[in-house]
Amino acid sequence: MSAKANAALFCSLVWSLAASAPLDAQSPQTSATLTDIRYEVTFTRANAEQREVSSAMTFTVGGNAPVILSLPAWTPGAYEIDNFARNVSNFSAEETGTSLKWDKVDPDTWRVQPRGAGEITVRFDYQADSLDNANTWARPDFLLFNGTNLFLYPEGRGFDFPARVSVNTEAGWKIVTGMTPSGPRSFSASNYHDLVDMPFFVGRFDVDSTQIAGHWVRFATYPSGSVTGGPRIAVWETLKRVIPVEGRVFGEIPWTTYSVMQIADPSYGGGSGLEHQNSHVDIYGPSLLGTPVIMSIYAHEIFHSWNVKRLRPANLYPYRYDQPQPTTLLWVSEGITDYYADLAEVRGGVINPAGFYSATGEKISDVAASPPTSLEDASLSTWIHPRDGTGYIYYPKGSLAGFLLDIMIRDASNNSRSLDDVMRDLYTTDYKNDRGFTTDEWWSAVSRAANGKSFADFYARYVDGREPFPYDAVLPLAGLRLARDTINEPRVGIGTIQDSSGVHVTQIVPGSSAEAAGVRVGDVLLAVGGIAAADPTWAEQFRAKYSRAPQGSPLPILVSREGKELTLTARLNFVPRIESHLAEDPRASSKAKRVRDGILRGVTTQ
Repeated sequence: MSAKANAALFCSLVWSLAASAPLDAQSPQTSATLTDIRYEVTFTRANAEQREVSSAMTFTVGGNAPVILSLPAWTPGAYEIDNFARNVSNFSAEETGTSLKWDKVDPDTWRVQPRGAGEITVRFDYQADSLDNANTWARPDFLLFNGTNLFLYPEGRGFDFPARVSVNTEAGWKIVTGMTPSGPRSFSASNYHDLVDMPFFVGRFDVDSTQIAGHWVRFATYPSGSVTGGPRIAVWETLKRVIPVEGRVFGEIPWTTYSVMQIADPSYGGGSGLEHQNSHVDIYGPSLLGTPVIMSIYAHEIFHSWNVKRLRPANLYPYRYDQPQPTTLLWVSEGITDYYADLAEVRGGVINPAGFYSATGEKISDVAASPPTSLEDASLSTWIHPRDGTGYIYYPKGSLAGFLLDIMIRDASNNSRSLDDVMRDLYTTDYKNDRGFTTDEWWSAVSRAANGKSFADFYARYVDGREPFPYDAVLPLAGLRLARDTINEPRVGIGTIQDSSGVHVTQIVPGSSAEAAGVRVGDVLLAVGGIAAADPTWAEQFRAKYSRAPQGSPLPILVSREGKELTLTARLNFVPRIESHLAEDPRASSKAKRVRDGILRGVTTQ
């Protein structure tokens, strides 16, 4: 029989099997009602040796209807599908000590068949080897876990069920989480959204706390001794300055306690944070510890406890856990949060105005060097991680949009209103009424703050559109000007993304040194010109080292490809880059000076 005939027979057989398969094997059904839901997480030295953690879910059922349990596919705030179920092993179910039948309904959903009314326990092990804010990571004396990785939920029954969590671990090991304590090493949540939005540190780590603006704040750091002395004092000084300033934007601090949970590990290059409603998890390479970058990330992630964890787009309200939730408004949730991180630092005295201008100028340069991309398109595309260098452009470009809107609102209202009023308006009308905001509601709030000024043109050209921002028209309204310098600098011509397994090449610029040398998308970048790519400052070091070298000089690029190290020889190439500098305009009007002062100090003129 020919290969073609074989293929036809195979396709026919697959279609026949699919057509005859029970419908309930194709998609999740509604689970039986569950009551008295409890979870137990076990992490001991024995678990740590295997780099895994054990999860158990116990509940009561009233009959023999199937129990359908699902594990989330993503963690809110990390806008990507992670398919956490792939880390699950040794799944089992039992009722009164006797094993129950179970099967899978889809890749992250299990169906358990009770024998009748009674108590059921479902168990599984989870591989804890992903150093990622949204996942689970274990060391011999430490565990980070997110509830989205370990806590199953009943399909079709909503997320309003209360639950308890107990942690079984070594005597003397610590536990930090934002969840409400309900007993020794036991915690509770009133609903599933809260349950999975409060990550845990378990093990040996440093933790201290203090009150800021009448609320308790904890700082937990792993490994022990990674942040001590002066650097730890500097962190506390930043938190004491930033938190009250951010709270004033919304008129309240919405949590009783807040936990800054930080990991430093040499396998991680750069730094990242992931927000939660009363905590955030940061992961840094050791070289970033004690640098100003970390202070900015703190300010960013803490502001998220208002903007995105509470006030958020309607497309993200409420959260779903089984599929992507794309929104065109992620530039508001992430980009404007980034703007407020800068504002919190300058208003709180962590940086001075010159520092604010420098940070803003860097964002202007970064956006100018990226392919023209609309903010709405960038917001949607983050779920698929574009490889053209625009995957995270909504951060700096959204921040700049917020800055320009703030200036225009203050100018139109004679500095009596600001972007702060927009955030507070939506927080009150949407979040406080248990709903998310729409695009129309966003722009209506902006217009109200600006005394009815229309922003239809701004939206069409600069948010939905891809035109360059009108800096020269808007910045003078705040007594600022933009100076531009053209600089020829050495460039390799690659785009990268970094995770715990290395620096991965995601883009090759046509005509670049990297392309000519034979660097490929998918290579792991190890070094460029003798500079380790895992160092978060490698690009700056590269430019400093080769800035005066002749065009065409040999440039060794070390990569790992299919498990083998290769040294590729590139030729040094210089590329013009426009560098932007934000500065105060000495000829600014008194009104423009008031607008500028209002932005920097967080005040308006009544």
